[in-house]
Amino acid sequence: MPGLRPSARRGVALAASLIAAVILMAPAPARALMDVPPQDVTIRSKQIDAFRIGRADEPRFGALTFLGGLELLSGNRHMGGLSGLVVSPDGSEMIAIADNGLWLTATIEAEPGGRPLAIRDARLGAIVGPDGRPLMDRDRGDAEALTLRRNPDGTGELYMATERYHAIYAFPYPLADLRARGRELDLPVSMTSNLRHNKGMEAVAFANSGPLAGTLVVVSERGKTFNSDLPGYLLGGPTPGTFTVQRQESYDATDAAFLDTGDMVLLERRFTLRHGIGMRVRLLPAAELKPGAMVVGRVLLAAGYSEQIDNMEGVAVHRNAAGETILTIISDDNRSILQRTLLLRFRIDG
Repeated sequence: MPGLRPSARRGVALAASLIAAVILMAPAPARALMDVPPQDVTIRSKQIDAFRIGRADEPRFGALTFLGGLELLSGNRHMGGLSGLVVSPDGSEMIAIADNGLWLTATIEAEPGGRPLAIRDARLGAIVGPDGRPLMDRDRGDAEALTLRRNPDGTGELYMATERYHAIYAFPYPLADLRARGRELDLPVSMTSNLRHNKGMEAVAFANSGPLAGTLVVVSERGKTFNSDLPGYLLGGPTPGTFTVQRQESYDATDAAFLDTGDMVLLERRFTLRHGIGMRVRLLPAAELKPGAMVVGRVLLAAGYSEQIDNMEGVAVHRNAAGETILTIISDDNRSILQRTLLLRFRIDG
């Protein structure tokens, strides 16, 4: 912004972020009936070389090292609103969901260490329910979380969670057909009846290994009130039950993913007039994830308007060729001109 001092530019950016927050928190408008057939989509990308704005010489942030990022741009009117993410074991393929009830699949071109270079071969299409109709066609398409249950042969099931209509659907993996029908899982009424209408199953992760292997973990975006701790649920697995995640510094849960160790990373977002925009990554040890527990964990990374973040909503984990653990984090731009779709990558050190 020519003519403005750096502090003034940051103030303008913060104001834009807070306006976006108002858009984010507003009730969703009624959606028209829709069906988006599977189609190719062109995505252009702008490289992000520095996580802290203007400081490419600072790659280390907390326990994470920034590898690089992309701002994703497309002229397709359906592109945007990405809120859940899964990547292949080598990190080269991505499956994302959008809160308007769409799949997005693509290839991530990257350096061997994991630094993303471009997005290619992207396709999108409507998420289809058990009856063969798009979920959005039944006003059930507010897709917010995505995780993968893996089989030893590399196949599995994608579990996709929706808000407003609280449900989890299972889809075949690999997702060769974007028109594949999902099957709705049976969820405890004691869970779904306690979730807030628009602050529900925002973070969902399946434990494929470790002490919780076979467990589907759900963390609610927010508790009953703004200051309440976050309800958590252990579905299936060796120790089913409920737990609570301590809410800290006005952060909401937006996604989660398990590491090979069995520990879980929780992605958190903050939009408040007091704090502005924020992103945080918290490590929740497997030993703390048990029925009746108050889980605190430890913060791996906290970022604000000085860093390249937006409304960060999806996180996925893979290992690179060197065996290092890589986090891929994606943002939901709410299809707003004030926001961006970002794909960021970090290496977990130690």
